[in-house]
Amino acid sequence: MAEEKRFRVGYALAPKKQNSFIRDSLVSLARSRGIDLVRVDPDLLLADQGPFDCVLHKLYGDDWKRQLNEFTEKYPNAVVLDSPESIERLHNRISMLQVVSELKIEDGNETFGIPNQIVIYDTETLFDRRSWETLKFPVIAKPLVADGSAKSHKMALVFNHDGLNELKPPIVLQEFVNHGGVIFKVYVVGEHVKCVKRKSLPDVEEDELVGVSEDLLSFSQVSNLATDERIDDKYYKMMHLDDAEMPPLSFLTQIARGLRRVLKLNLFNFDVIRDSRRGNRYLIIDINYFPGYAKMPGYETVLTDFFCDVLCEKEQGGEECSENADRMMVQDYDKDTRKILSNTCCGDGEEGNLQVLPFGMEEKESSVQV
Repeated sequence: MAEEKRFRVGYALAPKKQNSFIRDSLVSLARSRGIDLVRVDPDLLLADQGPFDCVLHKLYGDDWKRQLNEFTEKYPNAVVLDSPESIERLHNRISMLQVVSELKIEDGNETFGIPNQIVIYDTETLFDRRSWETLKFPVIAKPLVADGSAKSHKMALVFNHDGLNELKPPIVLQEFVNHGGVIFKVYVVGEHVKCVKRKSLPDVEEDELVGVSEDLLSFSQVSNLATDERIDDKYYKMMHLDDAEMPPLSFLTQIARGLRRVLKLNLFNFDVIRDSRRGNRYLIIDINYFPGYAKMPGYETVLTDFFCDVLCEKEQGGEECSENADRMMVQDYDKDTRKILSNTCCGDGEEGNLQVLPFGMEEKESSVQV
């Protein structure tokens, strides 16, 4: 019998990312499908560590970009996920969401967009009230740079103009929209899409702005807001998170595929809220590259299937697998299941369909994030 062809996927990740993503369960499943996940040593040149059929990375900087270029010159048939130029578009919170306006989605009952927002580059503009003609309080203040650092996650809910005194430009000010305290996180892994719901900031009514005790509420994760009497377990039990209706899966899938096409990225997630004023209106508030996939139910199967798709397309010249991608995915929304046909490149040795966790399975989280 001919020796089974195996594929090498090199991963170059920061230690924290590596610890959360590269779990034994993922390594074992990938190995059983003919894929070996191999750690890239950051102390050695990438080009000297090949060959790899695919490189998975979340490292930044000019040196790393140079190493990727040298690697692709040496191994032109290798797949790099994803290009640094495409990833960098998500490092700016303005260019990040501009792509939403480029999406073309089939008409339906649901509509989507982004919240009203402005970018402030200096203190003078911050206190110029003419800059605020398109926004109303409260607003979310976010650093303009979104590079995954601790600083980029420092945000604030600003209730009035006095709260601006604590802000340091450059920042993005995004109008806060009541959304029932629920955020929908949509994970995209190539053609694979999964949505989960989590707790978010509670609604703020207009009459509450008058008697607010603080001008500004700082946070990086809402779970850290223990000092706010409304943000506790009792409040969220009243919210009935489990009862919050999920957005239509077909609608989210169209957005996901549109973003993937425009961004030219395979690994990202986007955060969506439902406007409480208009139940069929959804707003995209953030897009993140290579998110915490381990928090997604069944991430091992989704990522392994994705690797198989990528390697299958690589082996077959990028045409056949690409053309068959939609046919490979059979989405049955009535039964809330999703099957992916086993492909010839990374088959698990069994005939028929490979059963995957329910498409769009809801995830219950104890932590609260935005």
